[in-house]
Amino acid sequence: MIKMNKLAIAAGLSAMALSMAACSSDAASEDTSAAAGGGDAPAVSGDCNVGIAMPTRSLERWINDGEGLQARLEADGCTVDLQYADNETDQQISQIQNMVANGVNILVIASIDGTTLGPVLEQAAASDVKVIAYDRLINDTPNVDYYATFDNESVGTLQGEYIVDTLGLADGAGPFNFEPFAGSPDDNNARYFFKGAWDVLSPYVESGQLVVQSGKAPATVDDWQSIGILGWGSDDAQAEMDNRLSSFYTDQKVDVVLSPNDSLAVGIAQSLVNAGYTADDFPVLTGQDGDKAAVTNILAGNQSMTVWKDTRLLGERVEMMIKSIIAGEEPEVNDTTTYDNGVKVVPSYLITPEVVTADTVQSKLIDSGFLKPEDVGL
Repeated sequence: MIKMNKLAIAAGLSAMALSMAACSSDAASEDTSAAAGGGDAPAVSGDCNVGIAMPTRSLERWINDGEGLQARLEADGCTVDLQYADNETDQQISQIQNMVANGVNILVIASIDGTTLGPVLEQAAASDVKVIAYDRLINDTPNVDYYATFDNESVGTLQGEYIVDTLGLADGAGPFNFEPFAGSPDDNNARYFFKGAWDVLSPYVESGQLVVQSGKAPATVDDWQSIGILGWGSDDAQAEMDNRLSSFYTDQKVDVVLSPNDSLAVGIAQSLVNAGYTADDFPVLTGQDGDKAAVTNILAGNQSMTVWKDTRLLGERVEMMIKSIIAGEEPEVNDTTTYDNGVKVVPSYLITPEVVTADTVQSKLIDSGFLKPEDVGL
């Protein structure tokens, strides 16, 4: 079983972080820094009535995103209607319809299913409402004006590179038993997460260094939904991991699990703990978001890493976009080629994520104020 040398991992991650930073556009790095400092966006100088449609309160990050953005905009003098839709598409559509009827002039939407909002966004466009897709691309409609998100493919790349570095795959180590998971099939971002990781890891699956005992290795990136966990549910991920362990690992150990985010990782970790794995022989397990429960697991040795997307930066960027729209100016974007929603390429602003491990929880998550020490038992 894999026992990781923390100093070696930290050194590898430092090199990996530098490599990923070099792959990101200079503009993205500079603009992210500007967002952290508030940037030069104009003050609200006109009517600012914003509807924020978030998918669910069941995931910690969406509560933080919605309430954080609401607080920023209300401090700017905007009127804000924040709604959560319990992961029900019809409920989110109804909420957006009501926001439009109540006179919002800007919609910020983190969609549940990015393919179902076309008709309601046509109504919004008829009322001259500007639409910002928040962290999840809205597909199959011309009526989405901007997209603010993290570099989602690089999230998966960071996870894949972490696995390669930790296991020594590039040096020929292996074979290792490997189980891959993907995100919710109705979440457009889930494909980007999986693609980033699979582009890195699939050569090692093909070479036999990573062995998927369950057989649940998608033939191609486009088959990622076959291992997706609908709704990003921790319980569903736990149940799926339980099934794999009981069916394929009765006389052997799993060495590494690709989890695209922390909510799945928490369920997978619980399954592994229930099966008798301890911090001394725990599989390499990835994640994303910096959720409290996952960070607690990282510190306990029951998760290896998380890809941290500082949602405060995303909120600041959307705030700046809204200020620009209200002022009659074009919001700043740094990507006009990547995010084709099937009808148009949506002008986007991408923020660069970063890896957090047990060695960097304090410096990155606690010292920055993203989490409080008591949130994670420190």
